[in-house]
Order: sequence, then C-alpha cells, then structure tokens
Amino acid sequence: MTLKLTRSLLGALAMSTALIAASPSLAAGKLTVSLSQDPGSWDPVDIFLVAWATVATNIFDGLTYRGPDLKLVPGLAESWQVSDDGKKITFKLRQNVKFHDGEPFNADAVKFTFDRLLGDEGSKGPQKSNYAAIEKVEVVDPSTVDFILKSPDPVLLTKLAGYGAMIVPPNYIKEKGEDYFNTHPVGTGAFKFISYEPKIGVKLEANPDYWGGAPKISELDYKFITEPATAVAELQAGRVDIVVPPIIPISMVPTIKGDSRLELMSVPGPTVDALRFNTRDGITADVRVRKAIIMAVDRKTIVDAILAGQASEIVSFQSSLSLGYDPDLKGLPFDPEGAKKLLAEAGVKPGAPLQIDIRGNDATMNEVAQAVSSYLQAVGLNPTIKPYELNVLLNDIIPQGKTGALFQQKWGGWTFDYDNTAYSMYHSGEKWNPYEKDAELDKLLESQRPMTDAAEREKVLKQIAAYVNDKALELPLYNSNAIYGVNKRVKNFTPAPDNRIKLNEVTVD
Repeated sequence: MTLKLTRSLLGALAMSTALIAASPSLAAGKLTVSLSQDPGSWDPVDIFLVAWATVATNIFDGLTYRGPDLKLVPGLAESWQVSDDGKKITFKLRQNVKFHDGEPFNADAVKFTFDRLLGDEGSKGPQKSNYAAIEKVEVVDPSTVDFILKSPDPVLLTKLAGYGAMIVPPNYIKEKGEDYFNTHPVGTGAFKFISYEPKIGVKLEANPDYWGGAPKISELDYKFITEPATAVAELQAGRVDIVVPPIIPISMVPTIKGDSRLELMSVPGPTVDALRFNTRDGITADVRVRKAIIMAVDRKTIVDAILAGQASEIVSFQSSLSLGYDPDLKGLPFDPEGAKKLLAEAGVKPGAPLQIDIRGNDATMNEVAQAVSSYLQAVGLNPTIKPYELNVLLNDIIPQGKTGALFQQKWGGWTFDYDNTAYSMYHSGEKWNPYEKDAELDKLLESQRPMTDAAEREKVLKQIAAYVNDKALELPLYNSNAIYGVNKRVKNFTPAPDNRIKLNEVTVD
C-alpha cells in the first residue's frame, strides 16, 4: 500500500513538474523599476504624466502601439482603414482577447472607453482635448468599430497608442466604480495589477494569457523613489534593476558608468525643459521683461557645462524630432547688456524680486536654476528658487495659476508632433496654460488640427512656434536625452525615448 502510494505520489510530482515547465504563467524572475513620481491615479483619463505611462504601458493596451523604434503598429486593432475624406476610421479588432478580470475585449469595450473619455468622466482630466476630433464611436459588429470624426486628425492614430486612449473594461468599472478603478486598474496588457501603495510603489504580475505572448518575467515591481541619490544607490545595491528617466542627474552619470555591474543607456528623446513665464502677474506680464530674462541667460554654456553632452539647446518648446520643428527659427541671443536696456525700458528697478518654481527632486534642473539665477542677478534682478514636491507643483501650483514669475515645465512630447505640446501649453483653458488667453494663438492652434496635408500643417506649426517665440511665453532651455541606469543582469531591455517601456520581452539573470 505504501509502495503504491509512493509511486502514485512520484507520478503526480513528475506530471506537476512537467506542467510547471510547460506553463507560460510560471515565467521566472522579478524585475524592479524605480520611478521618480507616483501618478496618484491609474485611470487613463485622469493623467498626462510620463510616470503613469511607464507603468500603464504594461497594464493597458491601445488600438495602436508605438514602441521604442517610434513605428506605429497594430495593437488591439489588427488593422484599420481611413476614409478618403479622413473623417471615418474603421478598426478591425483582435478576437479572443480578455481583460485581466476575464471580461471580453470587444467593440462594446472600445465604444465605452471613448464615450467615457469624451463624456463627463473625461472632462475631469487633462486628456479629453487630445481626442476632441472624435464625434462618436459606432459598433459595427463585435469585432469592428467606426470612429466618426468631426474633422480629420492626422495625429489621431498615434494618440490612440497611449494615455487617454487605453482601452478599459466596461463591466468592471460599472461594478466597482470610478474611485476603485483609479487604484485597482484592469486592462488587457502583458501584466496584471496586484497592489498599489501610494508614495511607495505598485506591484504587477505576468498575464499568462496576454495576446502578444506571455511575459518572460513573473513579477514586475515599481518603486517610487523621489531622491536621485537614493535611486542610484538602490541601483548600485541591486535592489532596483532599472532607473527610469528623468531622475538621474548628469552629475551621477560617471557613478553609473564606473560601476562594472551597471550600464548607462542614453537615447535622444522628445523631452524638453523650459522655464515658463507667469504672463498675468508682476514684472513678467511685460513682454519686454520676458525677453530680457531670455537674453540674460547663456543657455549654450548651461548645456555644455552642466548637461555634459546629454542634451541640446532649444529655441522653441520641442525637440528636433518633432513635426513642427523649425531649424531656421532664431531664438533671442545671449545679450546681458541688451537685457539691462529692456529692463530699464520696462521700468524694472535694480533688485526687483522674482521667484523660480522647480521640481524639488530634479537635481539637474536644480543646478540649471542656480545658473539661471546667477545670470539674472548679473542683469540686476533678485531671483529666488522655490522647489516643490512634484505632485504639488503639477497638480496644484501650475494648473491653479499659483506660480512665481517663472516655473519649470518638463514635457515629453510623446507624439513627436508639436501639436501635442503646443495645444496643451498655449490654448486658452488648458490645464498647463493657467495664464494666457490669446484668441489669435487659439485660432492658429485650432486651424492645424484638421489638416490632412502634412506639409501645410507643418507650416502652421512653425507659425505657432514663431508666434510663441515672439511673445516670449517661456525661456526655452534644452532637449535632454532619456538616461536609464540598468543592472547588467537585465537582458533584452530596449530604452524608449518617451519612457513608455514595455517589459514583456525582458528577462533577468
């Protein structure tokens, strides 16, 4: 009896071992990623933060997908067809795809996602205006949807690859409620949500049934580490495998390069930094003062001396990879004497105070702001630097129009199209534009959105950049590389220019 039981047990164990070896759900390995910010919500319609996308790219899918190579490919839509007039897009959807809770993905889910985005719930967040060209989504059959557009949107297919366009589960949200979904997201992506601790981190696990193939790691943990030195120390200690931009300061690049266990990965990206102006209050309400501040700052020296080749100077708030970038656009020159004359013309007295608001955890910008402060002192101004906790600056100070004279704006420009940046920064009523109300600029911004002729549209985008340049709405600084710190035990990792790193193909030794 004992022998029979033993043989049966051994046989069961052997079968169990074989099943484990064959099961895609039991991929080995845990990957830990450091992020500098807790987005605060995981709902796609709530957020327009790069830190959200870094995580959410692994939880959610869009109808289209754009990877690190910047090529647009099918996502949850297998194919699409655009009508001749550009006002209807028909999507054929993948079949037999399920959300993490078992709910089927289908045309009804697509319609629900966009009805929600373009309705009352979407109105609460910053995403809705990016998809304003969509009039409605019509279900043709369970695997086919038509997007009916008010006017053509040449960037829409790219917008459908990220952020607000991520497809969400109708029944789950209806049953659990909006607040629950904010902190317990469900998508169709390569990893399933396990837990979220505000200010601490979020944990995911492999989705063995992912339509793109089961991930090669079993666990994916994100830690929110706001201090650059701490993030790099955790990387060196092996408690973090990847540190995601933009937290690694230039001053720590040699530290990572000098550690034989680590690798520094730096790729040109769309991220730009500027100090934008409060054009409503104080001395910076005067365009002459704004131009004087720009002329007072030697941006080339800042890029060369502080950023050590990991960035390039900009004259408008976009990278050279952006549609709408104008290589012939001339910025104001470094001219301290000219700056002093403009300040005198504007009646600004020597020692006039101004406040520069920055992200407290951005060590590189802290150094840059110190340099800017020195330049402004040299032309007679009295600047002070005020660091804010990141979420406070982004969710309260800037949107509510409570900034000082200058405030830091870092923008990913993830569509590589100036519209994505310019509309959000300069159109009246937008979250990131608390001060400007300019009917002429609004008209320019609106006019290019429906254009299907790329060359004509690019001309208008360049006009917008020139207009903003003339009004001196910001002190443009630099286009930075995306700098990743990576433990060499991580294999098959491709750094993304826009931080939207999909990790289903990554392995760990």
